[in-house]
Amino acid sequence: MGEDLKQLIINYVKREYLEEDADQEITENTPLISSGIVDSFSMVSLKTFLEKKLQIKIPDEKATTDAFDTINNIINLLKEFIKE
Repeated sequence: MGEDLKQLIINYVKREYLEEDADQEITENTPLISSGIVDSFSMVSLKTFLEKKLQIKIPDEKATTDAFDTINNIINLLKEFIKE
């Protein structure tokens, strides 16, 4: 799950939040929210995308800016809700 999930999130972030010609590299440790790549509105759409894709529900109180600030943080959060 780990590598596929990481790539899924990276691809989504690049597709949805970066300009077409942006040469910005997104890694599992890139700050998404604190760097301004993802704003609070975008964070909600990312959360919704992940919930639909993974068929899980992330409680709003768990969907903090800290939890969504890096791909690694997001994966750690998702691990709480994904049944393997």
